[in-house]
Amino acid sequence: MKKSVLLVALSLATSVMTAQQNQVKNDSTKTQTLEEVLVQSIRVKPNAPITHSNVTKAQLEPRNLGQDLPVLLNYLPSVVTTSDAGAGIGYTGIRVRGVSPLSTNITINGIPYTDAESLGTFWVNLPDFSSSVESLQLQRGVGTSTNGSGAFGASINILTDAVSEKSSAEISNTFGSYNTRKHTVKFSTGKINDVFEVAGRLSQIKSDGYVDRAFSDLKSYFLQGTYNQNGTLIKALVFGGHEKTYQSWFGLTKEEIDQNRRQNPYTYDNEIDNYKQDHYQLHWNQKIDQNWSTNLGLNYTFGRGYFEQFRTDDEVSTYGGIVEATGVDSYGTPVTDLIRRRWLDNDYYVMNATANYSDTKLDLTFGGSYSTYDGDHFGEVIWAKQFAENASLRDQYYFGNGKKTDFSAFAKATYTLNSKIDVFGDLQFRNVGYKTSGLTSDLVNMLIDETYRFFNPKVGVTYQLAAHSNVYASYARANREPSRSDFESNPDVKSEQLNDFEIGWRYKKGALLLNVNSYYMQYNEQLILTGALDDVGSPVRTNSGDSYRLGLEVEAVYAFSDKLRVQPNITLSSNKNKQTFSQVDGALKDFGTTNISFSPEIVASNMFVYSPVKNLSLNLLTKFVGEQYMGNTDTKASRLESYLVNDFNISYRWNPKSVFKSVVVSALINNILNEEYVSNGYYYTYDDDWSVPGQVTTIEGAGYYPQATRNFLVGLTLKF
Repeated sequence: MKKSVLLVALSLATSVMTAQQNQVKNDSTKTQTLEEVLVQSIRVKPNAPITHSNVTKAQLEPRNLGQDLPVLLNYLPSVVTTSDAGAGIGYTGIRVRGVSPLSTNITINGIPYTDAESLGTFWVNLPDFSSSVESLQLQRGVGTSTNGSGAFGASINILTDAVSEKSSAEISNTFGSYNTRKHTVKFSTGKINDVFEVAGRLSQIKSDGYVDRAFSDLKSYFLQGTYNQNGTLIKALVFGGHEKTYQSWFGLTKEEIDQNRRQNPYTYDNEIDNYKQDHYQLHWNQKIDQNWSTNLGLNYTFGRGYFEQFRTDDEVSTYGGIVEATGVDSYGTPVTDLIRRRWLDNDYYVMNATANYSDTKLDLTFGGSYSTYDGDHFGEVIWAKQFAENASLRDQYYFGNGKKTDFSAFAKATYTLNSKIDVFGDLQFRNVGYKTSGLTSDLVNMLIDETYRFFNPKVGVTYQLAAHSNVYASYARANREPSRSDFESNPDVKSEQLNDFEIGWRYKKGALLLNVNSYYMQYNEQLILTGALDDVGSPVRTNSGDSYRLGLEVEAVYAFSDKLRVQPNITLSSNKNKQTFSQVDGALKDFGTTNISFSPEIVASNMFVYSPVKNLSLNLLTKFVGEQYMGNTDTKASRLESYLVNDFNISYRWNPKSVFKSVVVSALINNILNEEYVSNGYYYTYDDDWSVPGQVTTIEGAGYYPQATRNFLVGLTLKF
């Protein structure tokens, strides 16, 4: 840690990726392309009273060496990322302002990617998707109206590859620590007859993982065809992935980390997650005249897969008569050994339609979205010591179904009152229906039939102080429905509400860009992480009553010269449950005001970018995440220590005169000071009422996800 502090003294705090830097140069003059119109209904413009960061393909490329997209966004303000296998490949997660990933809304070309039923985002299902991203916008807070479930801490709006004017081909290979390798092939026909283009990508990523045997075997594809002429853009896309990852969802205990932080307690050789997901999208954007344009988006997503587990001395009663006992446990309960698979098979349909009117005073967008989700959940036994007399291999021991519909309509506008004042308004109505049938994996009837009607208003104003400076203020209301797992934990779970107040100042002059933003997020019945996991490794949430997040975000870009710039950001926050009750030793205890789980008070980043010669970039990246709690009672056992990590990234582009258009060599050394740190974990309690007769004692414990020590990735990209 002392060595890290020395580097921080040299480097301050970490990066905004170069998003803000390019925004300084380009946002005010850039002409909006037809591709950008695809996402204009959910993105905001530079001066909007919405707190946001923009990231482009050029900013992603230097570190796009196989790690998941959340890891590439690690240096944006208020962002904390984590990796189950420790090295950024496989299952990864992202939190913004301490908010659960289940409260972050993700869209791809305006189509919701966040899973409709679980509300989770599984980046592992789209490996190497960063190689097909043209740009993205991260909105912090409620943000503007978006399709799909509402944003409760952030939204990430992704735009895939734009039309290429010229034909091209690209081969990219990465090799690195833990037997990591990534192989990517891309192509584009360029515009044929100035109208058509076909482009595609194939990728494979493999890694053994930092954690023992926490391997990832990932494949993905991306194919798009585009028609673009006379103000008409029609884009058809098909993309997807197939992931196989070995079990590392449950982390390690503190004792196991002390023994060997890379160990994996699972020994069954096929304890894996095996899932496929395919996406089909069709977009039609029509520019009618100088003022009007329309967009229609259609989507079908097909997901299916399972995770496989070997179970020792499992209770036979949880398998509905399929297996017979081969012994009893210490309580006399009939048990047996078996191998099971738990399946998810789902279909997801979406239709979006929007229209936009824009002139010198008014920018108006209105539209609607309708989606329907149908997901089957079922389990099967693929081996057992002893099947029941009338049972056989692959018999299902539970089956459940979830159906969800989501209709939303919105209208939003920015109106320029005069040369100094822009007013923003956004009204959204959502109608969500969720209905379940059948059994859970615990053989419990799950019969949910809920309808939610949400009204989400948003207003804001931007005031231009001077040519290089403006201030803004906004208020946004958001409502969000519970997930399937929330209902499984508590059938009476409530929807959550958020009132988000933001006040900010933006300054941009010469070599300096500075953004300062304060926020107050006031929640009612916020669904917060308890710190515990369910039996499939998913986080458990509960309603917290009244809670709030109060914070200050500061980010800057300063160019000392055309060769050296620094990009720091820091978030200081207070995140509190106003009153917390929990069962302790058989009695309900009032803990008073406590910290919200997984919400550090300090998150800071910095990037030093040095370009000694043309086409060579040397980047020192630093990340600090303060102490945080994995539960909501501020107990010592639930505390995660702060950590400070430094990475080093180098990229060199050579433009030869023949054969290749360019040759790019990139290298990334992660955690250069070899820090042993933990970025994520879980906390649990249970009542022990049998050790001492007549006495109830609360037992607590925790699990941790150790992150990789020093490791490297080296990549070579050949562009034709």
